Amino acid sequence: MIITQTPLRVSLAGGGTDVEDFYSLEGGCVISSAIDKYIYVIVKERFDDMIYVNYSKKEIVDRVEDIEHDLVREVMKKTGVTKGVEITTLADVPSEGTGLGSSSSVTVGLLNALYIYQGEQMTQETLASEACEIEIDRIKKPIGKQDQYIAAYGNLRFFRFEKDGHVKIEKMNIPESTRRRLSSNLLLFYTKRTRNSEAIFLEQKNKIDENIEYLRQIKKRAEMLKEILASNQLDEVGRLLHESWLIKKELASKISNREFDQIYNTAIRAGALGGKLAGAGGGGFFLFYCPREHQDSLRTALHTLQELRFHLEIDGSKAIFNNRRHGLKE
Repeated sequence: MIITQTPLRVSLAGGGTDVEDFYSLEGGCVISSAIDKYIYVIVKERFDDMIYVNYSKKEIVDRVEDIEHDLVREVMKKTGVTKGVEITTLADVPSEGTGLGSSSSVTVGLLNALYIYQGEQMTQETLASEACEIEIDRIKKPIGKQDQYIAAYGNLRFFRFEKDGHVKIEKMNIPESTRRRLSSNLLLFYTKRTRNSEAIFLEQKNKIDENIEYLRQIKKRAEMLKEILASNQLDEVGRLLHESWLIKKELASKISNREFDQIYNTAIRAGALGGKLAGAGGGGFFLFYCPREHQDSLRTALHTLQELRFHLEIDGSKAIFNNRRHGLKE
């Protein structure tokens, strides 16, 4: 039996510039961090040749090609595990539509688990790039690359997406005290709405030309955030989040709505310096930057929403249980 633990993430700046339609023209950059909420993947050898897949539903099939879960199906094809296995995925939060990168964490975590199951230990780069291949090239999701990379690498990272598709990864070398303060000033609140992020991403993809100047501004703010973090001006993180959110709402029609705008404005009046809907928008979690002295006021103002307490996470995808006693079936 193999169990992998793969973090979810919060993106702080640059989201949207990691999509090929933009970075192939001008290059993109994103700052995001893993958080201590996870996707767990359990892989267990079966005594027969059947394939069992357990998630929000249960599948029992004879052939990989018959698996309905597209991520599981394509990861099994990629890794060459084709029979006699039971796969279970578990999540710390609702597994879809939350904006915390759960689908990419599933992909990275399953790749990691199935490779370890076969006695292979893949690099973070391999896990991230193969997850991108599966989600973007094979399944044709209209998404970017940041989620796969932060799930594989973990920590607080600056990613630069080159025009040729190469990804440069830089760990943000900020003092531990700064990282702890940043972590304590970031809060997540669940809107109780999940959404189809692919519809939002597809609209953004189809409007790249129209949105090019907005995306340039979003990219610029990722560069600015890198400097802000290096100079320990943490409250500027909130103000930059606010600016980025106002720009992001222009990228697609369903990123926000009247209800979400009302939640956001309530949070700002209560003391948050800035925030955003995580991921594509349209629902899921609101991320706010709020100094400690205003957090009680913020929690009171948003008392109808469930808070998800979290900390920034150092590690990326990793095996937390590895009991590989037997070889694979021939």
